[in-house]
Amino acid sequence: MTQQLSDDKRLPLVLTQGDPAGVGPQASLLAWQAFQKIPDTRSFYLRGNIATVRERARESGLDVDIIEISDPAECEAVFSDGLPVIDVTSPDVRAGVPDTATGSAIVESIRLGVDDVWNGTASAVVTNPIAKSLLKAAGFQHPGHTEYLAELAGTLTGAEAPHPVMMLIGGGLRVALTTIHMPLRAVPDAITGPLIKQVAEIVSTALKRDFAADSARIGVAGLNPHAGEDGMLGHEEQAVIIPALQELNASGINAIGPRPGDTVFHEMLRGAYDAVLAMYHDQGLAPLKTLDMWGGVNVTLGLPFIRTSPDHGTAYDAAGAFNVRADSLIAAINMADTMSHNRIEYDAAHD
Repeated sequence: MTQQLSDDKRLPLVLTQGDPAGVGPQASLLAWQAFQKIPDTRSFYLRGNIATVRERARESGLDVDIIEISDPAECEAVFSDGLPVIDVTSPDVRAGVPDTATGSAIVESIRLGVDDVWNGTASAVVTNPIAKSLLKAAGFQHPGHTEYLAELAGTLTGAEAPHPVMMLIGGGLRVALTTIHMPLRAVPDAITGPLIKQVAEIVSTALKRDFAADSARIGVAGLNPHAGEDGMLGHEEQAVIIPALQELNASGINAIGPRPGDTVFHEMLRGAYDAVLAMYHDQGLAPLKTLDMWGGVNVTLGLPFIRTSPDHGTAYDAAGAFNVRADSLIAAINMADTMSHNRIEYDAAHD
């Protein structure tokens, strides 16, 4: 199957509901309010349970009209009047009280959102937070959003599922991860030359196509302190990382390193790189979240469609207390808008 691409830069974005007991519904309402203050903003709609969204608006005291639509094409015309919602059937659930009965609706919202982008009726999908443990208890077979989106991409393209790359953006940093969710003791064995090359190639393409960073300079962090100190503090740099970077540079990928993990992020903030490639989860996320705890954005690279999300979880406690911040969702919406525009411009120039 072939994606129905469009050169319409004003196609709406689609938001998934995430876990309806979490912050997703309230954050979506707050995001709509925030974007009403911005002229000529790109419209967006939510694929979620309309009764739940209306209840969250009432409970939170938010003066937002909820407008039910049946087709993404209706979004633009009504966006200034209220939050457009395409209804997804889901059991009633209280804010802050998760229920495994909502699992199928959560997954269906994601699938439908991806279908909208693939069919050319939305420009990008912005996913609200889910709880991995709840979905697992409900029978969901994937570790999280990223892996499920990769499987959907494989199904849509009729090919093997692509390798998804997690990139976090915030505080002036773009940080991609070589390995993602695994115990720290498993990381050294997981880092291989082919993996580093695969991830760096995906990051390089995304920097040019989605972020308008033509130089695509990637600062690559070492695994060990001081990037191994010439083999005195670990062998992974000399045995694995350096040979991979040599091959990358020989193929035209601008990969610089390995750089010590305690300086590479500072170097990016000073303009040395367009992105940092970290070796493991906390190496990459700790500095970014220190700089921007509330406004970070998670982007999945390597997919045939654009996906962003807030860089936080369901926050059931905040949802139940109706004390929700939408900073990260707003940033994710803005990022999806920017990436969509950049991709259209890049593809037109390289057609």
